[in-house]
Amino acid sequence: MMTLRFERAAVSALSSRRKGPAGGAPNEETPALSAATRHPPTRSRAKPAAAAIDLNDPALYLNRELTWLDFNLRVLNEASDSRTPLLERVKFLAIVSGNLDEFFMKRIGGLRNLVMAGITDRSPDGRTPSELIEACRTKITAVQRQREAIFEEVVADLDAAGIGICRWQDLSPGARTKLRDHFIRNVYPLITPLGMDPGHPFPFISNLALNLLVTMHYPAEREQRIARVKVPVTDDVVPRLQRVEHSNRFVLLEDVMANNLDLLFPGMQVESCSLFRVTRNARLDLPQVDSGDLLELIESGLEEQPFKPIVRLQVDAQMRPQLRRTLMTRLGLQPEDVYPVRGMIAMRSLFEIAALDISSLKPAPHHPVDHPRLAHDSRNMFQLIRSGGPMLVQHPYESFTSSVERFLRTASLDPDVLAIKMTLYRTSNEGKVIQYLVDAARNRKHVAVLVELQARFDEAANIRWAKRLEEAGVHVTYGVLGLKTHTKLIHVVRRDHDGLRRYMHIGTGNYHSGTARLYSDIGLFTCDESIGADVTELFNYLTGYPTPRRYGKVLCAPETLKAGLISRIEREIERHSDTHPGRIQFKCNALEDVDVVRALYRASMAGVTIDLIIRDTCRLRPGLAGVSENIRVISIVGRFLEHARVFYFNNGGDEEYWIGSADIMRRNLESRVEVIAPIEDADLRAQLRLMLNVQLGDARSAWDMRSDGTYVQRQPATHREKQGSQETLIAIAARRASAALKRREKSLNDRLARQFSRRLERRSARGFPSDDGSR
Repeated sequence: MMTLRFERAAVSALSSRRKGPAGGAPNEETPALSAATRHPPTRSRAKPAAAAIDLNDPALYLNRELTWLDFNLRVLNEASDSRTPLLERVKFLAIVSGNLDEFFMKRIGGLRNLVMAGITDRSPDGRTPSELIEACRTKITAVQRQREAIFEEVVADLDAAGIGICRWQDLSPGARTKLRDHFIRNVYPLITPLGMDPGHPFPFISNLALNLLVTMHYPAEREQRIARVKVPVTDDVVPRLQRVEHSNRFVLLEDVMANNLDLLFPGMQVESCSLFRVTRNARLDLPQVDSGDLLELIESGLEEQPFKPIVRLQVDAQMRPQLRRTLMTRLGLQPEDVYPVRGMIAMRSLFEIAALDISSLKPAPHHPVDHPRLAHDSRNMFQLIRSGGPMLVQHPYESFTSSVERFLRTASLDPDVLAIKMTLYRTSNEGKVIQYLVDAARNRKHVAVLVELQARFDEAANIRWAKRLEEAGVHVTYGVLGLKTHTKLIHVVRRDHDGLRRYMHIGTGNYHSGTARLYSDIGLFTCDESIGADVTELFNYLTGYPTPRRYGKVLCAPETLKAGLISRIEREIERHSDTHPGRIQFKCNALEDVDVVRALYRASMAGVTIDLIIRDTCRLRPGLAGVSENIRVISIVGRFLEHARVFYFNNGGDEEYWIGSADIMRRNLESRVEVIAPIEDADLRAQLRLMLNVQLGDARSAWDMRSDGTYVQRQPATHREKQGSQETLIAIAARRASAALKRREKSLNDRLARQFSRRLERRSARGFPSDDGSR
């Protein structure tokens, strides 16, 4: 198997200054480590009296929702950071706005349901649902105020760069005339003003739609009249940002409408015009049933979703108090449900600005490279896995198209492939995943796909995919009632020369070509017999009946994963000693499960060193004296969304690495189908070790968590440290690809040289004069 020499050299150099397996000395392949990494806080190896510490104390735990909101403050920081290219800053503003919309629809919506059900149980951090909603409101207001301030800064910087988000009043008369003409032709026919009086009942307000609340009166009357006008924004027809005269200046559509109301209300005098928007509960709370049609239940829930209760009303901060009260009364809301906004409501529309093709205002373009073993080898992919051993692909640094999609394409066409089984949580229109599954079915292969209908905000799309697959002859199932199937698996059964063999892809991310370019994920290709047997058992569990299964290598939720992680943490405590110090490293999106947090606290108290790379939600508080002083928590926020899950245990020197789809959350470990698989190949372990060390040493994109739950961004101490871990991993992938190309070129040259040498020998043996190649 190909030896990953430079990765191993990097790992060796990184480990040279420490006894532990994840030591850190800078070298060519990794950035110099930050001061926090070079000189981490002293970590105790003493074992304090456990009886003195109550690990059930709520003070030891942070809140899931509040720490997720804090993550959005870190994302928002990227929008204000001058080191971030300008259009990338705009993108981060849009991301935070979309994140908060989802937070209200799902998290606040769920908490509201608990309050309405009369549930007063306290969370591990000691809050009731109603107390938590109030705490979230306070935090959300702080996030919103910071977002508004940063938006003003970004707008000024955009203006300096020749990109304007202008007000109607700032346009020239000629520009106004052209915009009005465009509005009359392309937008006006789509608008339906709705009056609100005894003859016109208060209209239905759809989720996340922008609306104008207009007050007016007839010239001869004093009676005020009110109307609601929906802003007809549609991504593919009417953009919210209206371009001004083929320039990079834009006016918001609601601003255009507000200044052309004479078209909608001729002969009337407009008194005021204010923007508002509602957010509705998007929780699909399905009934607890033992049987029935899950597809029908989801479709029924989606039909009811537009009419769910409102959980937030956003209004223009300049809206008159009387009008605000009118909206509250008509919508059945309380004052605390109203969020006045200064500036732009619904900044998610800023993606339109972020998408401008101005290379000087964007990061250097990133193009995923092909995996070294796939780039220049046209052999059947199953032959590559069987003869060369397992492969680990890291997205978006390495291509999803030339790895995962190639795997599926090969399976769909290979006459020796008999069956394909797959889990599908999310996918995309632009990708080839669905098409290859359809092709496989048409090529008379047995294709079974488990489509998760409850994938958040993708329920309707997944129903469409499921129906398309069924129409093509694919066996579609929807998993086990009561459990979301979140694991990412492809299982291919092939007739090899020596009998049937199973080939698997086990990933940390969705089979989605779009997010594969934006999220950092890991995927394992293997034909390991034990893992293959486990995956077969899992698919039988999913498509048949959920009876207990035995697994040889993988850890699977909800059966063995949580217990497996906790038992390995306890094993680390048992094997910890001065000669073989214990070490645990986790990388995942969230650390929320209280039982796992308690186990990590116990390990820290026993002297085990713990490094946690947690993207957003984290219940655990590091650095607490006598409890977690041996635990370090960092969060990486950068160009790509950190999405990979890796679990490392030193295990007395017999190291273990695991990857999979599961975050350390109660829902993932107890209410979802998840799989993590061991990485046993030495070269693949070296890749994971390098990735973990690079991220732990990040001095540009990493934030250190303090014991009170706040975060401090690391500051580069040297020029080399200014490159974040994601940029370093881009460079590593590029060097790996370049090294593979050079090896291939050398191999080809060596082969040509041998062929030429044999040709000369044959000519000489036949008595011909030697040919020096000059002709």
